Amino acid sequence: MSKHPLQFLEVPRRDPDKEPAEERIRHYGEIYGSYDGADAGAQAGRCLDCGNPYCEWKCPVHNYIPNWLKLIEEGKLFEAAELSHQTNSLPEICGRVCPQDRLCEGACTLEDANGAVTIGSIEKYITDTAVSQGWRPDMSNVTDSGKRVAIVGAGPAGLGAADVLARNGIRSVVFDAYPEIGGLLTYGIPPFKLEKHVVRTRREILEGMGVQFVLNTRVGTDKPFEELLDDFDAVFLCMGTYQYVKGEFPGEDLPGVIDALPYLVGNAYRELGHDEADHPYIDLEGRNVVVLGGGDTGMDCNRTAIRQGAASVTCAYRRDEENMPGSRREVANSKEEGVTFLFNRMPLEIMGDDHVTGVKVIETKMGAPGADGRRRPEPIPGSETILPADAVVIAFGFRPNPPDWFGDFDISTLDSGRVLVKSMGAVPYQTSNPKVFAGGDMVRGSDLVVTAVHEGREAAKGIAKFLGV
Repeated sequence: MSKHPLQFLEVPRRDPDKEPAEERIRHYGEIYGSYDGADAGAQAGRCLDCGNPYCEWKCPVHNYIPNWLKLIEEGKLFEAAELSHQTNSLPEICGRVCPQDRLCEGACTLEDANGAVTIGSIEKYITDTAVSQGWRPDMSNVTDSGKRVAIVGAGPAGLGAADVLARNGIRSVVFDAYPEIGGLLTYGIPPFKLEKHVVRTRREILEGMGVQFVLNTRVGTDKPFEELLDDFDAVFLCMGTYQYVKGEFPGEDLPGVIDALPYLVGNAYRELGHDEADHPYIDLEGRNVVVLGGGDTGMDCNRTAIRQGAASVTCAYRRDEENMPGSRREVANSKEEGVTFLFNRMPLEIMGDDHVTGVKVIETKMGAPGADGRRRPEPIPGSETILPADAVVIAFGFRPNPPDWFGDFDISTLDSGRVLVKSMGAVPYQTSNPKVFAGGDMVRGSDLVVTAVHEGREAAKGIAKFLGV
């Protein structure tokens, strides 16, 4: 299709087809289809090619979005894949799980009047299609530096770091406690958002670049940290946030109250056919489920419970829908699949004697913005009600949980548990131990996949400077 300035008026935004809710709730496969080359080119051609692209600046990795959109419009798939990988180590994953409505597409000039360019779907198309046609990162000009780095954690920060290190001739060995790479990409994000063969393909790509993975290995117990310091030129810690936040109200310890992460990980283990001894499957079939929390983890729990055959799923959130942190797309998907939302409901107590029977909530109204600009919910006296439930899922987010051995190796943490790193200077992401770097959620706190990728990549650049490469 030939490009002209008003193409966005003649070609409407068209997302890939989405499987109907009544069909998709019967399985865990991804619900969105994919573009073919013609559709991808037509949708990419809607880009206005803004002189100061808002989409690029809003993207945490600052993808060259207009540039690779133009390449796709011109049919230059492999060139687009190369350009996409210059800023993002996991573009096919970010294209699936990023909240584009709050990032690149939300910042698109066309968003308000004509519908944003389908940036996420095109990003997914680029790598999926290029890899299927044989594209692989060009490593022909890379010279082995002789340096080796240990990476602790195979989540998005660790994979981003491994990618950048490999392109700088630095070999990395990635250690992880799970049986497969990806961290919460594999074990926390359900397959209806990210099928796991996508992560396995990325593993093959990284191994082809020289990255080595050592799995089912917990550093600090199975593998002493001292050995990493002795055997490698530097260490990068990116162990995520796995301590789930409690509501600190009565009844949280009742049988039938479930933390979000063990619930999602147990379901992932079942779907992947792993041994469930350490991560048991929690079955909510036939149960009346209340999910507490309004983030993407809460949405994942909503939609997993629906697929397990829950009798009902209600999601209660203390703010209004406008101030809900979860992706609007995921909220809409939850609603389509049968989840009931109760906004402006703050939990006060989980009811029950020997098992949960309900959740006492109070209605709220939105107050004035706080110092961070976010409006706070204010309880409305006398508005308490009880939501019947025989299972309650707590999805209030996660905090870092630094291991005890950090202190033995001069790795400093803040009171919150986040690892303290240098944010400025020649060696960003360096900890108080000069040989040890850290990044991702354990430094920033729980955040987006794309943010973790960015920090892993930036940390790798800091490591390369430290090693003189």
